[in-house]
Amino acid sequence: MTPRYNSVILDVDSTLAALEGIDWLAARRGPDVVARVAALTDRAMQGEIALESVYGERLALVRPGRAELAALAEAYAAAVVPGAAEAVARLREAGVRVALVSGGIRQSILPLARSLGVAPQDVHAVDVVVDMGGQYFAFDAGSPLTTQTGKREVATALLGAGGLPRPALAVGDGATDVAMKGVADAFAAFTGVVRREPVVRDADLEIASFDQLLETVLA
Repeated sequence: MTPRYNSVILDVDSTLAALEGIDWLAARRGPDVVARVAALTDRAMQGEIALESVYGERLALVRPGRAELAALAEAYAAAVVPGAAEAVARLREAGVRVALVSGGIRQSILPLARSLGVAPQDVHAVDVVVDMGGQYFAFDAGSPLTTQTGKREVATALLGAGGLPRPALAVGDGATDVAMKGVADAFAAFTGVVRREPVVRDADLEIASFDQLLETVLA
C-alpha cells in the first residue's frame, strides 16, 4: 500500500491529547486564573485574537516550574486521544514521517513523543526556562510557535530544508494550525476533541478520529 501522504504534521493540544496544556497548568492556580487563561486560549484558537498577544500573558499568570512541567507531561500521556498511539504506530510502520508542531511547552511534550516513537528532532514546541531552583524563569519568546502564523513558518522550514517528505498532511484543531494550509499539501481540521467552526470552514477536510486519519493517509 502506497500512502497518500508521506508526512503528517500533528498538533498536540486538543488533537493528539485531549487537553490544553496551558489550561491544565492554570487549573493549579485557582478558578480566577483558569477563567482568564481559558478565555485567552479559546479566543486565540478561534482566531479572534493573535496568539502572540496572549502567549506571554498566559505564562506570566501560570509560571510553571520544573515539577509542574513534569506533571503536565504525565497529564498529556493520560489524555492521549483514543486510537492516536495505534495510528502513529501504523503510520510509522507504513513509512510515513510524523512530526509534532505545537505552541505548547516542549519539555512536557517530549515524553509523550518518546512514548509514541516520535524522534526529538521531529518535536517542535516552545521551550520554557526554569532557574536553578526549578522555578519558572522565562520562555523562548523568539520561537515562531508563540505567534499566530508561526506554524506556517515552521512547516515551511520542515518541508524545505528540514527534509519532511511530500506530500504532507497537516492536522490540528485551532486557528494557529490553519496557518499551515497552503504550505502543507492539505490541512485537516481535527474535531475529535473540540470543534471550532471557523477552523472547519477553512480546512481542506475534516477528521474526527485517528481511525479516520489512518483512512485518509493510508487509503
